[in-house]
Formats: sequence, C-alpha cells, structure tokens
Amino acid sequence: MVIDVNTAECMGYVSDIEIDERTGRITELIVRRKNGFLSALFHLSETSVPWRAITAMSEDFVLVKSFEFDENT
Repeated sequence: MVIDVNTAECMGYVSDIEIDERTGRITELIVRRKNGFLSALFHLSETSVPWRAITAMSEDFVLVKSFEFDENT
C-alpha cells in the first residue's frame, strides 16, 4: 500500500518498479491506483512515484511525500 504522508490517503499499490540499468538502482515505483476493474486491466490508472519522494518503506506500506504526478494514461 502506498500512502501520501501529507494527506494520509492511500494512493494505491506498487505494481512495478523502474531500475536504472547503469547503476542497478531503483528510480521510481509504478503505483496502480484504486479504480475499477477495467482501468486496472488496461493499466489506465497507474502513477509513477519518483524514488526521491519515498520517505519510509516496509513489507506492508510505502510512505511518500508530495510530488508532481506523472500520469501514464
């Protein structure tokens, strides 16, 4: 679960990650937002969260601070 620390809202769930091939480091998380079935099926409700926006992470959640959304729609 990905949670915005400023609003305490659930943004969705991590569906994928982007990795810099040169360094092997994670550059961003792809978050599938909580929308309808068809949106999820066709990846219409995904958002990229830059690694720099992540403030904490555990097995159950990722906390992120505010950033400009990069819509993948």
